[in-house]
Amino acid sequence: MVHPLVITALKTATLLFGGVITLFAYRAYSRTRSPALRALAVGFGFVTLGAAVAGIVDILPGFDRQLALVVESALAALGFGVIAYSLYAEM
Repeated sequence: MVHPLVITALKTATLLFGGVITLFAYRAYSRTRSPALRALAVGFGFVTLGAAVAGIVDILPGFDRQLALVVESALAALGFGVIAYSLYAEM
């Protein structure tokens, strides 16, 4: 079994790096007004949000850990879909 502090530290790193990447993508969108960069920022935002929500659900009493995994996976899949769209869509 993995110690809860290890999980908390990894989730914190994911939120920090995901937040920074999302911020950089949004700033790039703000400068260029490129719809592709906007979609990129939204995609990374969903991936980061998934990690945040999963971390919160995981530590709350009364919630199953599998729910946290489902929420994180769903938001990550949505986010990566938006990122893929941003990279390949002609805008």
